[in-house]
Amino acid sequence: MERIFEGGLWSSRFMIILAVIFGIIGAVVLFIVASVDVYETAKFVINTYLHHGHPKTFHEDVVGGIIGAVDLYLIGVVMLLFAFGLYELFISDIDAAKEEDGEDNKILAIHSLDQLKDKISKVIVMVLVVGFFQKVGHTEYHGALDMLYFALSITAVAVGLYFLGKVGKH
Repeated sequence: MERIFEGGLWSSRFMIILAVIFGIIGAVVLFIVASVDVYETAKFVINTYLHHGHPKTFHEDVVGGIIGAVDLYLIGVVMLLFAFGLYELFISDIDAAKEEDGEDNKILAIHSLDQLKDKISKVIVMVLVVGFFQKVGHTEYHGALDMLYFALSITAVAVGLYFLGKVGKH
């Protein structure tokens, strides 16, 4: 009875396949939406130059569109890391990810939940940084104090990214 229960319990790990499949579907959807955003931004730029009409917010719109697409691409990467990591942790190593000399692909090498969490959290921080810069591009500044806050926020982001780069390195 114990062997049957443990076998069923061990086989229940295959439920992770749902998260893997839908994680990959989510990543594909995000990549498609981001690509359409880049296409629409490029079309906007071309139409603007062809009709010689620059709206007041032209540069902000272009940069905002591209940064928004980068944001979606990064979230898609999070979904891929999540799906690959869950698959490798609960189901099996991804044989196709191994290089010809037998070493694991360093990008997708996930050996514990902590490694998966660290990789995903780093990409999420980058998503937040990209979102921050997207918002900064549309902010209006009305004095020296606003510019000081802007400089301090950029410094805080830079310091945070510096320490994030130090995580896991000796």
